Formats: sequence, structure tokens, C-alpha cells
Amino acid sequence: MDILGIDPGTTSSAWVLWCQGTSRVREAVTTDNANVLQRISQGGFDVLAVEMIESQGMAVGRSTFETVLWIGSFVRVSPKPFQLVHRSCIKLHHCGSARAKDANIRQALIDTYGAPGTKKAPGPTYGVSSHQWQALAVATLVSGGGAVKLPRNALNVPEAKELAA
Repeated sequence: MDILGIDPGTTSSAWVLWCQGTSRVREAVTTDNANVLQRISQGGFDVLAVEMIESQGMAVGRSTFETVLWIGSFVRVSPKPFQLVHRSCIKLHHCGSARAKDANIRQALIDTYGAPGTKKAPGPTYGVSSHQWQALAVATLVSGGGAVKLPRNALNVPEAKELAA
């Protein structure tokens, strides 16, 4: 199964296409959100996994709401089922701690799946950098059947009549 993991942002986002069968990264890209929409609409994956904003009990700004709008746009154009994953679930799944930082998650992914390697000897995570690590964390959580902190644990698959409404 191929999982397209997305780390969303206000103007640009990162995606990683994770091949569950080979436990390898097939694509790792950071680009503007219009290109992400185009990539998602093209398909070529089995499940779309997107990091979802969650309440931290603090006031949020305009950029947070803009990111939420992009998340909605991403799942709307997906021809495949999607799963939204909260950041706290990513931290707990990969690091076992809600206090984990990006560097901890990156190291946990390398420890679990392997180092990026080199151009001559690419590893399973070769080509992944910056925000793409967080996209990989989303994809591998869904790939591994990790718990998601949402009202439904099943994939969020809208019925055709729901899409038409």
C-alpha cells in the first residue's frame, strides 16, 4: 500500500509517498500548496494521510486558519480515502512522549526505517529533508495502523452523496 503523507502549511506543504510494501520513500517534495493539490488529485496512492491541527488551549492566528483551509482542500480533491492525524498522536506513536520535538521524531524514523544514506547507496529514507520528515511521520503512522485521535478510527471515506451535497 502506498500512503501519501502531507505536512500542511499556509502557503507550502511537504509530501512523502511511503511504500508500505518496501518500507521506502518513493517521493519527498516540498512545494507550494497549488502543486500539492495537483499531486493529490493525480492519485497514484492508496491512502492520503494529512497532519491535522488540534487545539492546544491557546489563541491561534490567521496562519492556523489558513492551514486548516488547505487541509480541507487537500482532502476534498483526494480520489482516495483520507486519514487526518493529530500531532500528539504522531509524537506518541513514534517517540512514546507528548513532549517529543521534530528532531526526536526524525531520529525515531531513522532508527525504525533506516538512515537516508547517500546518492551512491540510498537508504529507505533517502531524499527526505526538513518538513518532509513530518510528512513521513504521518504516512508511517497510518501505514503502521497507529491510533488516531479523531472521532472515527476508520478511514474518513465520504460517500458519493455526501460529496454532492
